[in-house]
This record gives sequence, C-alpha cells and structure tokens, in this order.
Amino acid sequence: MSAAAPITPAATVLSDAEYQARTRAVLDGIESLVDQWLDSDWIDIDTHRSGGLLELSFPDRSKIIINTQAPLQELWLAAKAGGYHYRFVAGQWLDTRDGSEFHAHLSQLASAQAGKALDFAAA
Repeated sequence: MSAAAPITPAATVLSDAEYQARTRAVLDGIESLVDQWLDSDWIDIDTHRSGGLLELSFPDRSKIIINTQAPLQELWLAAKAGGYHYRFVAGQWLDTRDGSEFHAHLSQLASAQAGKALDFAAA
C-alpha cells in the first residue's frame, strides 16, 4: 500500500496587486539578505534580478532561480535538486506537492549548493 500524498490547503486568493506586493517582498528580502552576507564576507553569492526573476549564483557556479508566475499566483524555484512550485496559503508560501514552506526549503537547497549553512528565514 502506498502512502497518500500530503493534502495542501487551498491557496489564498490574492488580488493582482496583493500577489505582486507579496512576491516583490519575497524577492526583495532574499536579495537584501544575500547582500548582507556579501558585505560581511559570509559567502559570495551574486544576485541578478530582472522583473519577477531573481537568480542566485553560487561560488561553484551553480544557480538557484526564483521566478514569479502571476497567471498562476505561484512562486517557482529551480535548483540543482529540481523545480518547485509554491502557492500562498494562510500567510506563507507552501510547496504545491508536499506543503513545505518556501524559505525553509530555499535554506535547505541553498545550503546544499553553497556547502555551508544558509538560513533564509529572515528574508
């Protein structure tokens, strides 16, 4: 007997303006935190942002790409480990497959690619 897939609660319906504000805040927070790490010589991650797309380039030349998907009201994350989709549910961005929280999952994926512990919870 196979285990049932976790049930993710229904996404919160956002207006276009709310979606844009929330996703902009996520990208701004990540960019700001990475800039702080760079300024303090914690880790050398380069960021490149173009509209709703934020690219993080790690010292080993690997990348994590975070992209807004306005028509679906989702955040997409692409990393070495795979691609993930997140919807806004009850105040947080949750993975559409397993319900994991975006910042916690980003921390895990970025830490694996950076080779050191990175915590995006403050982003």
